[in-house]
Amino acid sequence: MTPIPVGADAVRPAARADLLPLPLEVAPRLLGAVLETIVDGELVAVRLTEVEAYHGQGTGPVPDLGSHARMGRTARNATMWGEPGHLYVYLSHGIHSCVNVVCGPEGVAGGVLLRGGVVIEGADAAARRRPAARTPRDFARGPGRLGDAVGLRHPLHDGIDAVTGEPLEGAVARLSLREEPLGEFERGPRVGVAGHAGGPAFPWRFWIPGDPTVSAFRWGRGAGPAAVGAAEASVLD
Repeated sequence: MTPIPVGADAVRPAARADLLPLPLEVAPRLLGAVLETIVDGELVAVRLTEVEAYHGQGTGPVPDLGSHARMGRTARNATMWGEPGHLYVYLSHGIHSCVNVVCGPEGVAGGVLLRGGVVIEGADAAARRRPAARTPRDFARGPGRLGDAVGLRHPLHDGIDAVTGEPLEGAVARLSLREEPLGEFERGPRVGVAGHAGGPAFPWRFWIPGDPTVSAFRWGRGAGPAAVGAAEASVLD
């Protein structure tokens, strides 16, 4: 695969070292990056517009109770503890395969969820994989849709290496980063994460402002300002 121009900007293949910092640091660096996949011979490339950082047990100074790795290593989250640059592909609601870029040193759990993007190549393949999409903006708007559009499936492609591009179960994935990091972005709470980990104390979602492929925000159960206010009031009582 070759570097793809993103508008007036160019991208270059991601190196392992680019993804060695913890997810919270890497996440904004992925905005404007491009994930390319070839699955069953069909190429799809998505320019990323929205991401979320997730740490694991013992990762960083603040426990992240919204992470799949919050309780330690399991068979499900094992990829999150591995070498940076692999993709953690998990099943959401028993239907959608969601894609994360593993970040941080090997043995330290973490990943960046790819929440949204715009398909810049392979629109026909993405449309076949996303027959419910009303417009092209919906091909990869939301993590489940993005996973469908790029064709990566759990458990077949969990752990695929997006740095070397080594094939896994009929698929190839390559991640490319912008030559120059995006200068402007916004950040806020993660979408739909329950409790404290989905509240204002965790502004770990990053997105390109005004981009139509950024998903709609919603508070998780017990995560909104009202819940935070009620918790503070109970402490004062």
